[in-house]
Amino acid sequence: MAIRFEDIKPKIGSRILWDDRADLFTEEAAAAIRAKVEERTVVVFPKVDLTDEEQLRITDLMGGRIRITGRNNVQEIENDDVYQVTLDAKINPQPEYVLGTFFWHMDGITIDTPPPFATLLSCRRKAPQGGQTEFASTYAAYEGLPEAEKAALEGLKAVHSVKASLRHIEDAIPEKVRDAVIGIGLIKEHPIVWTHDSGRKSMIIGTTADHVANMPIPQGRALLIRLQEWAAQPDYSYRHEWEEGDFAVWDNTGAMHRVIPYDERSGRMMHRTTIAGTETIN
Repeated sequence: MAIRFEDIKPKIGSRILWDDRADLFTEEAAAAIRAKVEERTVVVFPKVDLTDEEQLRITDLMGGRIRITGRNNVQEIENDDVYQVTLDAKINPQPEYVLGTFFWHMDGITIDTPPPFATLLSCRRKAPQGGQTEFASTYAAYEGLPEAEKAALEGLKAVHSVKASLRHIEDAIPEKVRDAVIGIGLIKEHPIVWTHDSGRKSMIIGTTADHVANMPIPQGRALLIRLQEWAAQPDYSYRHEWEEGDFAVWDNTGAMHRVIPYDERSGRMMHRTTIAGTETIN
């Protein structure tokens, strides 16, 4: 197999290299990429310049595709399995969910199916300023916790909601649509520590986590913020400086991510696809 990987940082991130671009579109390559995503949290394909059809082919080879975002967009592309992530008002008349991605989060935590395994993102137009994407491994962050803190987290559950994820921008949502915007999704209770089928443990944290069940609100929210900060420290996180044509795949079940704020007039355009999850949180 003529694809290779090189580590970006000791605990997170790999870059994929290839001799022949066609080598990326095989079942063997897809299995290797998926395994590397599970191991290293995020895999970057520098300047690969995928078409939507090629991105969907990689998505399908790595696992079944799923749509996780409501289609409020007036998209410029025909295939609805590719979601255009943009603040361009002509395409996205309801920007609140994109603005919410300025803060650490995990995708699909409030849906009534297993959370998506992975998110795949192509950079079509980058922002002149801002727009980088940051990833934080909640696998590596959990593994790095002191044993006493790991023990203290066992059995704790957090209550997740879309409303919580939009708390930081709620005042900026037009009042006439505010209730509808923050009211989507379910209120879900998940363990803070997720023991995966593999036996590895990650944390389910980020802005959807509103409070800790059966714990006073101030103490619970303080704990969740501390865990976010712990996971986001440089040892466990990676910031990708996008170049147009870059493509990245990350393990949504073991990572938070966020975008560095950018101007809505920047023209930033990302094309996103999603791989369905196979593990129920337990």
